[in-house]
Formats: sequence, C-alpha cells, structure tokens
Amino acid sequence: MSAEVETPEAGATDHGPEGSRVDAAQYGLAAVLLLVGAYTVYDATTLEVGFADPVGPRIFPLVIGTGLVVTSALLAVATARGSRPEPEAGEDVDVTTPADWPTVLKLVGVILLTIATVTWLGWALAGAILFAGAAWALGSRTLIRDVLVGLVLAVASWYGFVVGLGIPLTPGVLDGIL
Repeated sequence: MSAEVETPEAGATDHGPEGSRVDAAQYGLAAVLLLVGAYTVYDATTLEVGFADPVGPRIFPLVIGTGLVVTSALLAVATARGSRPEPEAGEDVDVTTPADWPTVLKLVGVILLTIATVTWLGWALAGAILFAGAAWALGSRTLIRDVLVGLVLAVASWYGFVVGLGIPLTPGVLDGIL
C-alpha cells in the first residue's frame, strides 16, 4: 500500500488554487476605503469647534475616517501577502446562480423614483412608495397591504424624526395634515 502525496506547484501558495493571481477586487475595495476614510478625516478637520465643547463634532468623524484608512491599509497588506476571501459556504446559497438583474433594476428604479419625488410628495408618501415598490420588486403580490404597511412605517418614521429627534423631514403635499 502506498499513498500519493500532492506537492504544490511552482509559484502556488497555500492560499488556494489561484496561487499568485492578483485579486483586483480586494485592492479596489481597499482603494475605496482609503478614499472615503481620507475624505472623512479631511472633512472632519474643517468642522468648526465651539470653545465650550470639550469633545466637539470632530471626534467621531476622525475616529471613523482613521479606522477606514487603517482598514484599507490592512486589507491591501493582507491582499499583497496572498490572503483570499473564503467562498460562501452557506447551505442555502447557490454561488453558481447569476445575479437577478431584472430585480436589481426594479429596485434601482424604485429608489430613483423615491429620490425624484420625496421633495414634492414628502417623506410619508415617498416612503410608502419606496416600501411598496421594494416589496413588489422582490416578489410580493399584495399591493394594497404593501402600500398600507409602507404608509404606516413612513408616517411613523416621519414623526420619529420630526418630533422625536427634532430633524425636519419634508411633509410635501401632506403639509398641514401631518
């Protein structure tokens, strides 16, 4: 009885069958993290700090921006060293199935419609359209229920922001009713 032992190919690493193949997606993500983090740090330095405020509005954006910059550097170093993301191992996920582009395009359309109408209709109605449209795009066929649930959620969130947090959201055509 003899056992065959596999030997690694020349140039291959123990990080997967691709070996030395460059993972451009990881470098792209590192670049996006770096840009967003650097801009956040820059923008935080331009905030005006009151003399009586010991912490000021800068601390949180500086921490978040610095964290993004550090994370981008760590990701770039890990990628350069050959680290590869682990493929999806979920039992209910089929990674060979292509993206459902019609659904994605429907969702993008609903979001663009919401953006285009939120100023005129107001958050309560635009939020209801967003909820019902997203439910429709994802396969729901109960339009009336979706609109009613969306309206309740949007009105509740409108009151939560306006009354609870003091953040004004546009009431739109419902000005004077809400």
